[in-house]
Amino acid sequence: MRAFSAAAACAALLAGCVDVHMADYKRPDTPAKASWSDKTGTLVSPADTIVPDWWKGFQDPYLNTLIDKAIAGNFDIKVLAARIDVAGAQIGEAKAGALPTADLGAGANFQKVTGQPLTRQYNVAAQVNWDIDIWGKVEKGVQAQKAEFHASEADWRAGYLELVSNVATTYFQILQFDDQIEAQQKMVDENRTILSIFDGMSRNGLIPKTQVMRQQAEVNRLTKDLLDLRRSRSLANNALCTLIGVPAGEFTVPAGHLQQRVQLPPVPGGLPSQLLSRRPDVVASELRVLEAYNLVGEAKLAQLPTISLTGHGGTASFALSDLLKSFTFGFMPSINIPLLDPGVRAHVKTTEAQTTVAEQQYRQTVMGAFEEVENALVNLDSHRQQRVELQQEVQRLSVVNEQMQSQLREGIVSQLEVFETERTLLQAQLDLLTNHQQILSDTVLLYKALGGGWPVVDVQAQVKQ
Repeated sequence: MRAFSAAAACAALLAGCVDVHMADYKRPDTPAKASWSDKTGTLVSPADTIVPDWWKGFQDPYLNTLIDKAIAGNFDIKVLAARIDVAGAQIGEAKAGALPTADLGAGANFQKVTGQPLTRQYNVAAQVNWDIDIWGKVEKGVQAQKAEFHASEADWRAGYLELVSNVATTYFQILQFDDQIEAQQKMVDENRTILSIFDGMSRNGLIPKTQVMRQQAEVNRLTKDLLDLRRSRSLANNALCTLIGVPAGEFTVPAGHLQQRVQLPPVPGGLPSQLLSRRPDVVASELRVLEAYNLVGEAKLAQLPTISLTGHGGTASFALSDLLKSFTFGFMPSINIPLLDPGVRAHVKTTEAQTTVAEQQYRQTVMGAFEEVENALVNLDSHRQQRVELQQEVQRLSVVNEQMQSQLREGIVSQLEVFETERTLLQAQLDLLTNHQQILSDTVLLYKALGGGWPVVDVQAQVKQ
């Protein structure tokens, strides 16, 4: 015990020479972002801006059903959920480092020497070892693993938000393809009618054959585009199948009209920048910075001496009948001083460098988030302005088309002129349809960029729970 006390005093003296100072955690600094470019609306509170089931604002029950299926069946989400379970189990594994370990064993030894009788020896032994966490190294590891656990939860929320956004935008694209296919089929039919007129005029010598061939080529081009739209629709439907967790081709979205099924939800103009703090990917990135801080602390505390208490007991005998007649016991405290272990000191440098990486990744995530929000606002504002122009264009072309129809009945214009006017109107209507889909997708991306209604997370408070 005197030797142990002397060793302990020596260890304490050496420990005083080790740098185990750990800075208090603080969120990495990032460029300030007080407000967004869109200043047309009134500033509202985060709770009033985005609700958790924000997609219901599109007022499409079928979309709600698709999202429910995706949340229940998507395999990417299931992988992220399984990673949460892994991280949770690793917390228990980290806590086990502070607990005693016990071993129990039994054995037999048989030995034969030439000229000597066979000897037999039997033994039973037990050992208990406890590495006392006097410096809190194990607790630092536990805190680091808790941060990883909550980061995994944030990863799941980010994946959830990504999934909902992808389902919504893919569904919008499918409905847009349905409208485009219908309009394209109408254009093909009208151009075939024009071709029939041209063919009759050519047989009567009113127009050259080359004009008929030019119209035939136009029908070929429009038919090719129609086939391409159908192909794109099938590919988008396959992508949606994967998102909702069914084999591609096993599920088909019924044909529909985008503007009739999906309504444009109101989006507040004055979106507070504080909403960015609820983005799951930003939260996950900050949690991994906190994890890195704790790993540095664990590495620094690993430089300090460790005290182990080992107790053992057992019995041995040359005959099984005498095995339990005598016992031996022992108790051995020990001190391990890793101060001069170069691997331990190098690991401190490694964790410090990894902390720098985590901090820079956090800043990178925040800057990317700022860009996503700004881009969504710019696109939404631009497409809304374009919508006004497109609506006016469609209205004016509709008036022109009605007048051309009246003039056709009076014999003032030809059927060909009416067809050309209808084709121009149809193209304008398709442009307005595309604009509707763009505004819907912009709205989805804006909700996603602002965190999709997930609550604000206090990183440090969450890990301490």
